[in-house]
This record gives sequence, C-alpha cells and structure tokens, in this order.
Amino acid sequence: MTGPRYTPLTESLPATVPFVGPEAQERHMGRAFDARLGANENIFGPSPAAIAAMQAGAGQIWMYGDPESYDLRQALAADLGIGAENIVVGEGIDGLLGYLVRLLIGAGDPVVTSEGAYPTFNYHVAGFGGALHKVPYKGDHEDPQALMTKAAEVGAKLVYLANPDNPMGTWHKGSDITAALEMVPEGCLLVLDEAYVEFAPEGTAAEIDIHDPRVIRMRTFSKAYGMAGARVGYALGAAELITAFNKIRNHFGMNRAAQAGALAALQDQPYLAETCAKVSAARDEIARIAAANGLNALPSATNFVAIDCGADGGFAKAVLDGLVARGVFVRMPFVAPQNRCIRVSAGRPEDLAVFAAALPAALAEARG
Repeated sequence: MTGPRYTPLTESLPATVPFVGPEAQERHMGRAFDARLGANENIFGPSPAAIAAMQAGAGQIWMYGDPESYDLRQALAADLGIGAENIVVGEGIDGLLGYLVRLLIGAGDPVVTSEGAYPTFNYHVAGFGGALHKVPYKGDHEDPQALMTKAAEVGAKLVYLANPDNPMGTWHKGSDITAALEMVPEGCLLVLDEAYVEFAPEGTAAEIDIHDPRVIRMRTFSKAYGMAGARVGYALGAAELITAFNKIRNHFGMNRAAQAGALAALQDQPYLAETCAKVSAARDEIARIAAANGLNALPSATNFVAIDCGADGGFAKAVLDGLVARGVFVRMPFVAPQNRCIRVSAGRPEDLAVFAAALPAALAEARG
C-alpha cells in the first residue's frame, strides 16, 4: 500500500504557515487572551448594516455565491470611478496574491520583495517555485527605489510593495509610488498592496491610470471595514490582467453572506469614517502608553503601531512573551532591525487598558 505521490516542489517545502493564529496560542495556554491586539484586526468591527446583511444572507446560504461578485464589483466600480472589468473579487488579499503568483510565477522565476515584509506573499511564491530576492528596509520604510533596482538586476516578473507597510505601519506619499512606477523594468509587474490605505493620510493612495499594465493594486474589506473573518478582497488593474484571473481562480470561492456584507459595508461610508477616527485615537493612546514606559512608537498610517523596545530582537521577543503570558496577544516583525519592535493593534479603550497594565511588568521581566 502506497501513499500519495507529492510533487518534488511540495516535498521540498516545510509544512508551515506564515502566522501562528491566536487561537493556537490560546489552546497551548489553556485560556483565552484578555486583549487580542496582534493580528491587525479591526476590533471596532463592521458596520451594523453589514452585520444585518450577513444575517439576512444566512437564510440564503444554501445557494452558491455569485461567481462574478457582480453587485459588489459594480458598486466598487462606481465608488472608484473605474470599470467593473478592472476589478476582481477574491478571498481576501491573501487569496488574490495566491492567484496572481499562480498566474505569473513558475519554477525559478525571480520575484522581489523587502526583507521582513508581508510573509504570506513569500509563502505563495515559494509554493509555486519562484525565487525570492530581497532588499532591506530603509529607515523602517520599504525602499521603492531599491526594490526596482533589484527587480531590474534579477529580471523579476513580480515586485511586491505595501503602502502603507506591514509590519512597520510606515508609508510613502502617493507621488513617491508614482515615481517608483516609472522604474518598473520591462516585463515586470508591481504588486501594490494597499490593505491599509483607508487609514492613511490624504495623498497616500497613488494616482495611477487603471489601464496601466505595470501595476496591480490589492485592497480589502478586512481592515478598515472590519470584516477580516469574511475574507473579501479585491484587485484593481488593467482589464486584460483582471480577466486572466478567470483562467485559474476558484469561481465559487466567495461566501454569499460575505459578498452581501461587503456591499453593505461599502455603502455605509459614515461608519467607515467613524471607525477611522477611533483607530486614530487608539494609535495616539498606544503612543502615549509606549512613552509612559520609556518606549518610542513609530508613526503609523495603519490600524496598528510598531513600538520600538529600544534594544534588539531578543529583548523585543522577551517583552512579547511577557505580554502573552499576561493575556495580551501581540506580534512583532520577523527580521532585524525591525524586530526590535513589537506591533500592537488599535483597540478599544478597554483593550488598551489591559495592554497598559501588562506592559510595565513585561518590560521589567525582560530587563531582568
């Protein structure tokens, strides 16, 4: 009796995930976290209209979701002033990144990203056999010029850039992204991840012609719209590229109730504005807590704040472990020198009060 015959690529890969979920940590600890502040989730939650739409949609869950996500794409097109043919909806940005890599990357194809940037993108590249080339951050920011220079050097088919950035929360002006686009090498596609753009200052979103074949933009309902568990993301790009997704995507991958919730969330812009204001206030409170403990919070254009713990990655990990032991779920960047930081999601006042109470003891323990 024999088992399945895995491909050589599959056999070469580790059985791992980009992130260990808080649920796994809770199972290991045997208790729930008191404050869930590590996954860049929008703790303020979705619009009540979105919740109502999903509740109503539950009664129709016996039906598959619309494989074209027609209503949502039409609404997004109207909101953005582009054609529906320039939009594809998928299972979060993570799902869309997987489809994009499958479309463009084969064994050995070069791909460029930043050392320490979003690891799920790297996971997909590895899963399809691509060759990752990395450049360092520059002053806690991704370095667009270095990315494009490396892309030209290695003949990259894809180059990944997040604006605003995860895990640091830093950002570039839209005009800087537009300038970097002019450096994209022939035959290379810029993957511009804008998951957090709704939280960012005005002028962060680059003004790019939707028909420009050099770029695809990724956006989501997981962050500002508070629907991370629903898995609704969308990509914006030239019609030919967007149409190509239909060759390989899971056409019934979208949850019907989630589609209805995303549409309702998009239509409730006052709630989005209210949420962004709460996130801004929470960022200020996280910075205040950090300063009260002698730490420095990096400026952020996202719904999380990177806090510089003032030493190296080992010390930051000790602080993180101390917080986890005290019931506070946080995360940290994976690569030096960014791993001198811990990363704390914007939370409700009661969540941040738990963090504020736990941080002094976690720091003292790490220093001891």
